[in-house]
Amino acid sequence: MAEQACPARPAGDRLADGPTPKHAQLREILRRLAETELPPGSPIPSERELAARYGVSRLTVREAVGQLVADGLLARVRGKGTFTARARVEAQLYLESFTEDMRQRGMRPGTVVVERAERIPPPETAAALGLGPGEPAYWLVRVRTANGTPLAVERGWYHPGRLPELLEHDLSASLYALLADEYGARPDHGWQTVRADPADRATARLLGVRPGSPLLAFRRVSSAHGAPLEDMTSWYRGDLYQVTMQLDRSVPGSGPHPVHGGSR
Repeated sequence: MAEQACPARPAGDRLADGPTPKHAQLREILRRLAETELPPGSPIPSERELAARYGVSRLTVREAVGQLVADGLLARVRGKGTFTARARVEAQLYLESFTEDMRQRGMRPGTVVVERAERIPPPETAAALGLGPGEPAYWLVRVRTANGTPLAVERGWYHPGRLPELLEHDLSASLYALLADEYGARPDHGWQTVRADPADRATARLLGVRPGSPLLAFRRVSSAHGAPLEDMTSWYRGDLYQVTMQLDRSVPGSGPHPVHGGSR
């Protein structure tokens, strides 16, 4: 397990007997360490070192660390130790290109095309795209990266009649820019559902995480000029991505609802 020299302990951080449990006291010490003293991705001291330094059992240390892992401030890496978590990409809810979004954040976007094919989509997708039974659609699987780190896996279906020969193009950049430039069909409307999913083995391998890791899954059906173009689901790493929504008291369905989360 990786070890990191722990800063000198101020007198106010001593673990005292009293109404506040020692694991809660230690949790706050480690929280301050993770938030103010160690950069993202830094190892924290080992359980053994923390137990000796603060005069508590390793079970107490494990409980304090486990709570911070659950809060997303720390991350355990099997066989290596516990590290301060990397900052999450903050997403607002609106239609925007993943490529544009990453560049605006000063990050380097990237795309790896994993699979492209023409297939018969499932009935739900055929209905969403306005295809008849047995009509094929374009199938596209891509991994999206930020500064070289895999952030999301996108698996999408695209309408072949409205986007002819889509799979013949370079699909390693912004798909929305391609749709606008080549087809005059940049998506301008969509609906989206969000759910929590554990990573299956295939998705975990593409994202470089362990199977069962928490993911945010976004299913989006988007259209341009009233014609549906795509039915795409993207799985984002829960440790690197979060979504912020602006809330008001307007009645659902009374106006347009911008969407984001897994944009191209």
